[in-house]
Amino acid sequence: MSKLLILLQKEFIQIFRNPIIPKLIFIFPVMVMLVMPWVTTMDVRNVSLTIIDEDKSTLSRRICAAISATDYFVINHSAGTIQQAHELIEEGKADVILQIPRNFERQLCTSTPLCLDISANAVNASKGAMGGQYLAQTVSQTLKRLQSERGTTPPSEAVTLQYRYNPTLDYRYLMIPALMIMLLIMICGFLSAINIVAEKEAGTIEQINVSPVSRFTFILGKLIPFWIIGLIVITIAMTLAWVIYGLAPAGSLWNIYLATLLFILGFSGFGVAIANLSDNIQQTMFMMFFFIINFMLLSGLLTPISSMPHWAQDITTLLPPRYYIEIMRSVYLKGTTFIELWQHYAMLGVFVVVFNLLAALTYRKQS
Repeated sequence: MSKLLILLQKEFIQIFRNPIIPKLIFIFPVMVMLVMPWVTTMDVRNVSLTIIDEDKSTLSRRICAAISATDYFVINHSAGTIQQAHELIEEGKADVILQIPRNFERQLCTSTPLCLDISANAVNASKGAMGGQYLAQTVSQTLKRLQSERGTTPPSEAVTLQYRYNPTLDYRYLMIPALMIMLLIMICGFLSAINIVAEKEAGTIEQINVSPVSRFTFILGKLIPFWIIGLIVITIAMTLAWVIYGLAPAGSLWNIYLATLLFILGFSGFGVAIANLSDNIQQTMFMMFFFIINFMLLSGLLTPISSMPHWAQDITTLLPPRYYIEIMRSVYLKGTTFIELWQHYAMLGVFVVVFNLLAALTYRKQS
């Protein structure tokens, strides 16, 4: 028992002498308990809705008022034609489209009633499915209330629902691009960081410190292999997605490879910066795990960004995975072009410069 107490005392002293671990012991659970219950909600809200009201009737205005009264939708745009509404979905400004056809109220009680058309952007399968279902349910309830007031029976097929870009709502189509991103984070982030720290622990990095190799040359020598590995990994992942799941990119492969190159350039530099600030593998693992968990939760990888609180949405603008996720899903499922996503590419380029400069500046070369 005395030997065990001595060992325990030694372990606690060693832990609290470490400049990183004590902070993580307290900060990490606080961040998890405060942030995750808000961010990881599966309740879809703030669904951006575009309405095409071709009827201009009392009923159409009543339907719009019922939708506005819910907490699930934000009517951001009104379009004159279905083509304009689809362009809003392409640009990411709309999640769901509601089209009220001309003479809808007049023909509602006839033998051939018209149908309300709902189109949902199913790139994010959960948001598209739930947003479309919320809207269909809201409209159906409004029609039932109206028909009960008039003493008539509502038509059985007054609403039709269509899911765009992912008609079957196959969750794999949403998660496959996300899994590719996780692979790149683990390989280009974790391994590049652990590679440097392992040299610190082995003492071999001291030989570099006394050599005439500059810090930038040293950092490039550490990063370039992981850049190549990252491109090979994304190629293998896309091949498997095509062979096994039949999912091929709807857009250009060059757009995917450009975004992937920018992402791994930036994230591997981030991993090296973390390694430069760490003394051993344990510190590196703790710090990388802390940042990666927050990246995954706050970048739209698992839950829609628009369903998060506004303060969390502001934080996501500082996270590089957010822009890479948007590019991957848009190019893969929607066939979006480079011109439409140039701002996301530009933000990834900014992160490349910032993180690699940070990696070079945090490396302390001692001659």
